[in-house]
Amino acid sequence: MNEKFKFRLPIDWWIIVLILALYALGFALYPALPDMMPSHWNLEGEVDGYMAKTGHIVFFPTLILGLYLLMSFAAKIDPESENYKKFRGVFRGFRIMLVMVLSGIYVATLLYAKGIPLSIGKVSIFSIGVLLIFIGNYFGKVRHNYTFGIKTPWTLASEEVWNRTHRVSGPLWVIAGLIWVFSIFLSEKTAFVIDMTALGFVGVYGFIYSCWLFNKLKNVS
Repeated sequence: MNEKFKFRLPIDWWIIVLILALYALGFALYPALPDMMPSHWNLEGEVDGYMAKTGHIVFFPTLILGLYLLMSFAAKIDPESENYKKFRGVFRGFRIMLVMVLSGIYVATLLYAKGIPLSIGKVSIFSIGVLLIFIGNYFGKVRHNYTFGIKTPWTLASEEVWNRTHRVSGPLWVIAGLIWVFSIFLSEKTAFVIDMTALGFVGVYGFIYSCWLFNKLKNVS
């Protein structure tokens, strides 16, 4: 077939199979699940929200599937789509990690509903921490785009500001991720406060740094 007529969907089919397996798992456990499934936990780790089990086992795998497809096709419609070729492996790895994290949390909720004493808060905190470590470790390789990365008015306006902001912020995201991972040894309320403070700090730092760097480079030129 002529090269210009070739088209490959930007997805990993084994990930689609994995997500379909989540639907299958939910329906396989359906008879053993309570009619109302725990769907939200407060800062004390107590259930404070419920969802009908049919909605639960359909909604969450669908959410994971939707996020994966949205992130996958974003690279095709992004104004800087050509730049994705420069960090294709990182972006693919992020999408896979995102699916794994969300799938792990979903499976944990099913097990909890069956009576297995899991702390969903700690499972979520640990999983998100691992994802933050992955992101921070590879931030320096992410090139200018409008979908994935530290998007501020200044990083989007300058590729140099984008690259330097991501290189500087990357280690901070790794540290924030480690804080999340090790905070599972604290109470869930304390962990939440510490973790959100750490995440807020690295977010604000990237914002301020990109603004400062943009104006510095502008004054130099």
